Amino acid sequence: MHTIKTLWMVVVFLSSFSLQATNISVKNNHIESTIRNAMSTFQVPGVAVAIVKNDQVVMSKGFGVIEHGKSAIITPDTLFGIASNTKAMTAALLASLVDEGKLNWRTRVIDIIPEFQMPDAYVTREFTIIDLLSHNSGLGLGAGDLMIWPQTTLTNADVIKGLKHLPQVSSFRSEFAYDNLMYVIAGEIITKLTGISWQEAIQTRIFTPLGMHNTRPTYSLIPKSNLNVARAHVPLKGELNVVGGNFLEKFTAAGSVASSVNDMSLWLKAQLKQGAYSQGHNNEEARLFSVKQSRAMWQARTLLPVSDTATEQDKTHFSAYGLGWFLKDYHGVKLIHHSGGILGMVSKVVLVPEESLAMVILTNQQSGYAFNAIYQQILNEYLELPAKDWVAHYHVKQQKNTAKEQERLAKAVAAVDKKSRHSLPIKSYALTYSDAWYGDIDISYQNNQLQMQFSNTPELKGELEHYQHNTFIVRWLDRTLEADAFVNFHLDETGHIAYATMKAVSHATDFSFDFHDLKLVVKKK
Repeated sequence: MHTIKTLWMVVVFLSSFSLQATNISVKNNHIESTIRNAMSTFQVPGVAVAIVKNDQVVMSKGFGVIEHGKSAIITPDTLFGIASNTKAMTAALLASLVDEGKLNWRTRVIDIIPEFQMPDAYVTREFTIIDLLSHNSGLGLGAGDLMIWPQTTLTNADVIKGLKHLPQVSSFRSEFAYDNLMYVIAGEIITKLTGISWQEAIQTRIFTPLGMHNTRPTYSLIPKSNLNVARAHVPLKGELNVVGGNFLEKFTAAGSVASSVNDMSLWLKAQLKQGAYSQGHNNEEARLFSVKQSRAMWQARTLLPVSDTATEQDKTHFSAYGLGWFLKDYHGVKLIHHSGGILGMVSKVVLVPEESLAMVILTNQQSGYAFNAIYQQILNEYLELPAKDWVAHYHVKQQKNTAKEQERLAKAVAAVDKKSRHSLPIKSYALTYSDAWYGDIDISYQNNQLQMQFSNTPELKGELEHYQHNTFIVRWLDRTLEADAFVNFHLDETGHIAYATMKAVSHATDFSFDFHDLKLVVKKK
């Protein structure tokens, strides 16, 4: 009797397991179809995706190629730059130090880094670890990013020195404005408290314990023998251009990690288990951080606006930033998520704790439309939401946004006073200019042409062409930067140049090109 009952239970279990496996297979087939469609639609050479459900990796797969035009394929172990998905790891490192009693979330930054100084004395005095991680500093979007992007000669010490010279655009803790520099400083906090570099700390406290053996804190630490590393791509005029050669090395704690979806799935599991992971032969439980600190990182700190479209389309009623994570409600569940972007490479991480679901999407092209379509499709399948063609949705959105910006630029060009002339002889603009937070910028006159060179950023080299009056446009020699900028020269009462300001020509320019924060004062000889 017991044998028959036991046999029946085994049959029921196996049937249930088989049904579940079939169900997951069907979901994943739909997802793979979406991935391929997104790659084709948005011109993405390679994608890697991992999905975790109920503590099991139900998908870990590569699609496409490492480099356009070559045969090496993307695998689950291919390394990509995860960019700002590094931020959650930096927050986790700080959480472990909170658990150890080395600081608390409301520890003041100046108590650890006395030279830390914001534009306002009150803000300097009150600035805490929470403020470092929650993008509410009062500085503008991407403020000071030109100190770390593109690759510069400036150091973290220079970043700290430059902060006090950045313009404050809102009241402290009043508005959300994404800021990479604060995470660079968070990395310096970790170094001060541990006595080792941020790179060593993240390796010994996260990567090694979790078994993320291929993951590296920075691109330069990837073994040269490892050829399974994705190349970054930028599409220009329909053609893909291979770019880069590092994954934001200077972003350190803000975005320099190189990882694969196989390794990232281990990170996802630990996140879903609120810091817990298995170690040793007996699979004993260990922790990166406590449940209490997990909750602290997933708590809303800075509110973001929610559009009517998001409420209607995604049933989203709140959106916020926690500590290293974005947070929002989505069709009745809470999403913990973040994206990452560098030149030619973007990624997405999403956690749905209530559903024991998580995913990571890594790509070697900079189309956010592609990863958005993929992650929305994964949510559609695993949350069993109504079917929708997300690739078509984002393709339409891309076309509308592109057409709108092209129309705006065309109107601006049509309004230019083509008869206007610059006030001074062209050679008079060839001077050395200096900004208090960035440093020197040289404009030289060579071969009947004004040329601009950012002294600390070799890639920011370009030619100035006259636009109208005393405004020029700098066209960067590296066209894949897609960051041409207006340069407006301001004259003093004597008719000499006093200073220059800059602003990106296109609204589509990445916010890390914060030219608008510069005030380039003529440097006295």
